[in-house]
Amino acid sequence: MIIPENMESLAELVKAPGRRVFFFTAGWCGDCNFIKPKMPEIEAENPEFEFVEVDRDQFMDVAIEWGIMGIPSFVVLENGKEKARLVNKLRKTKEEVNTFLASAK
Repeated sequence: MIIPENMESLAELVKAPGRRVFFFTAGWCGDCNFIKPKMPEIEAENPEFEFVEVDRDQFMDVAIEWGIMGIPSFVVLENGKEKARLVNKLRKTKEEVNTFLASAK
């Protein structure tokens, strides 16, 4: 999982070629902390994607621009263009995330 340190590194990841899953989260978010331990398994089961963890509080301007008000949320970009999103405030299971990613392939 890539964790961008600043807006410039996040912007590079958004624009770069390839398929990325942007995982919006926050340390205080109970539902985020529920899915976070499963993220290494989700990454391993979806090797066609590169995963980027985005701290919603650190990148609030991006969250607002992308319409990310509920977390945890996932946005799939391919070559800088949005392909799919799973954006809401509900707790997500590993199975739900994998089903979403399968539909985004």
